[in-house]
Amino acid sequence: MDHIDRTLLTHLQQDAAQSYAALGQAVGLSAGAAHERVRKLRERGAIRRTTVEVDPAAVGGAVLAYVMVDSVSWMGDSAEAFAALPEVLEAHVIAGSASVLVKVRTATTEQLQDVLRRIYAIDGVSGTQATVVLETFFERPVSPELGAG
Repeated sequence: MDHIDRTLLTHLQQDAAQSYAALGQAVGLSAGAAHERVRKLRERGAIRRTTVEVDPAAVGGAVLAYVMVDSVSWMGDSAEAFAALPEVLEAHVIAGSASVLVKVRTATTEQLQDVLRRIYAIDGVSGTQATVVLETFFERPVSPELGAG
């Protein structure tokens, strides 16, 4: 991946709906060449998908919590159980005092409590510890420059 690919990715992260002509102009390529570069980035898996960023509060997801999940057994095989909970946005097997870290969004703290009950019901889970986010300073996407240099 060269500098042009990284710049294309940066521009696509800012606005994935922009034209290939605009992308090409931003990196000094024709629209056709920019299209071909983007196609190859998709084929190589650098672009997983094209999506829309939705404001969570606008669609009833104002409560954000990170939940540390304790377990009595290896949780690496429990991805489907966590994925079955629509309020769970991310789930990560982690090293440290807990086994899994999940990111949860709900409309209310009562709904968060219900999600915690459902997490606790997953086979192998022995406890949870939730941290509710009061304010988000910023969230940033993965930078295409992360592996450069």
